[in-house]
Amino acid sequence: MVMPVLSEERHLEAAVRRILSSAYDGSLEVVLALGPSHDDTDVVAGRLASEDPRVRTVANPTGRTAAGLNLAVQAASFDIIVRVDGHALIPDNYVAVAVATLEATGADNVGGIMGAEGVSEFERAVAAAMTSWFGVGGAAFHIGGEPGPALTVYLGCFRRSALERVGGFDESMVRAQDWELNHRIRQTGGLVWFTPELHVTYRPRPDLASLARQYFQYGRWRREVATRHPETVSARYLAPPVTLIAVFGGTLVGILGLATRSPSLTAIGFAMPVGYAAANLVASARAGRSLSPAAALRLPAVFATMHGAWGAGFLRGAR
Repeated sequence: MVMPVLSEERHLEAAVRRILSSAYDGSLEVVLALGPSHDDTDVVAGRLASEDPRVRTVANPTGRTAAGLNLAVQAASFDIIVRVDGHALIPDNYVAVAVATLEATGADNVGGIMGAEGVSEFERAVAAAMTSWFGVGGAAFHIGGEPGPALTVYLGCFRRSALERVGGFDESMVRAQDWELNHRIRQTGGLVWFTPELHVTYRPRPDLASLARQYFQYGRWRREVATRHPETVSARYLAPPVTLIAVFGGTLVGILGLATRSPSLTAIGFAMPVGYAAANLVASARAGRSLSPAAALRLPAVFATMHGAWGAGFLRGAR
């Protein structure tokens, strides 16, 4: 089990203890790649390592996720590598199901669902958005689906030989390193397999500012993947930047129409922002049916932040 860790004091102990209590008959170790945290993450990690010999730590001076993963994999003792994040809480049978599925399918990587679950009202709103088609598109690892081959999966249970075959995680990728790695695995003839049996609890960002930063980075680095691998470009990834351009462009045209007293220009210009707002409200009403009123009322802002930040990041690019 490899885990890149950076400023995860809040979640680390729960994540590691969940791993250690797994119902798995085989040998298991946890390798924590510790970046330069700004809280007491290293203290928590040191205590966990002193309490259980199955927990080990390695230094990750850059703090970058891909570098930490590669360092942890190099330090790992076994031929099956399971990635876990500091925000993730795996179910009791996760390791057993992942290993069994890897062996049954012959895949190089097996993964499942990123099951976003919030604690605060805002986090619950983000979780609902992250598991809705309007929020994140139709990727199975977000909204579920039937088991089978996939472009990418959440986290992953890898054959070490596959990681070595493709040269590990690309350390120049600050984000989207999973997607890029799985693309190279598939390019070299490997199989990436999705199964809904693997459901990992994920804790969303706690406020709009941190959510915006997260999705801005997602967009930037998905643009980098598209630049390096143009064949991966799809309508799903182009939707946020195209919508952002249309909403802002339409708003400007609508304002110009008001200024020039042109009803047709005003109507044409405001059609896109009004259309997006209407779609957002409808999607919010549907996604918020199981939420409290306080959480549901946050959904329009959450959707707009996710889409706008992702789109802006994509247009900005990583370079």
